[in-house]
Amino acid sequence: MLETSSPPPRALTISQAPITGQTESIAATSVNTSNGTSLRGEVDNGEFRRGVISAIAAFACWGLFPIYWKWLAHVPSVELVCHRIVWSFTFLAIVLGVGRYGGRRRNQWVSSPRFGMRVWAIYSLAAALISVNWFVFIWAINHGHVIEASLGYYINPLFSVLLGVVCVGERLTKPQWTSIGIAMGGVIVMALASGVLPWVSLALAASFSLYGLVKKSAPLAAMSGLLIETSVLLLPAAAYILWSESAGVGPLSQAEPRTIFLLLLGGGITVLPLALFATAAQRIPLTLVGILQYIGPTLQFALGAFAFGEPFGPSHAVGFLLVWIGSSCYLALSARALAEQRRVQ
Repeated sequence: MLETSSPPPRALTISQAPITGQTESIAATSVNTSNGTSLRGEVDNGEFRRGVISAIAAFACWGLFPIYWKWLAHVPSVELVCHRIVWSFTFLAIVLGVGRYGGRRRNQWVSSPRFGMRVWAIYSLAAALISVNWFVFIWAINHGHVIEASLGYYINPLFSVLLGVVCVGERLTKPQWTSIGIAMGGVIVMALASGVLPWVSLALAASFSLYGLVKKSAPLAAMSGLLIETSVLLLPAAAYILWSESAGVGPLSQAEPRTIFLLLLGGGITVLPLALFATAAQRIPLTLVGILQYIGPTLQFALGAFAFGEPFGPSHAVGFLLVWIGSSCYLALSARALAEQRRVQ
């Protein structure tokens, strides 16, 4: 869905933390008051509210990303991706070094004997996939394809499901297959109407779904993992920036303060929603995450259709309607299956 570098959430309970691969209790022990009542429910409710607010904030940030990239539309997309890599790495290095995401565990990935070639290969592949996702998204925003980009994040969860079937051997029910078919029918309607495949949507959905699949076997927390991914991409990105600046065509050499400030801001706006998502995923269940994740593409769709004035004809309306119906049906079926599974347990 979403323009981020965290893997799609697995089946969660409120007390699970898929981002770190650990399980932690929201309230490890009950706290008894003097009259014998327990405060655990109040603690859980507080953590749940924090999770919901964090999730809404994270998906809202991702949904409003097109505004930020539109401000930098005069900078070539390749250069924007390179700056995003460099400043994300810089921001993450500072946060992990001195912030609460560092602490006792901040250097475990450096000293761990398990951090060998296989782990480097995982994060190198993840880095390649997320760089493709970032480039396609930025290119789409700055070339008038915001609505098409939003479609990519609407169908991204369904792509992840198909990857689960093909690569992991997961099984779907007939109603679930029907839901996916309805959503894919919407994509086909838009492709036939326009005469071309919505390649932006498909590229975004495919790259982020594959990224999520690769990250399932990644051993590090989300923030540390993104640091490794950006470190893999750091040298080529920095080399490209240095080349463009030395040639006098880079945005930094133009000495335009607003552009320089926005480029430097790219690291923070990349990391902030990821941190918020990590906070949310530890505190709220999968079904709620699944519902809230559509905040992002919905805001992107609204920006493209109403703020940026992109064309949206009858074929788009029919196609999006089918995608919304298919996605909603699949989400409802998954929520019901999860509820039944919990009742059995």
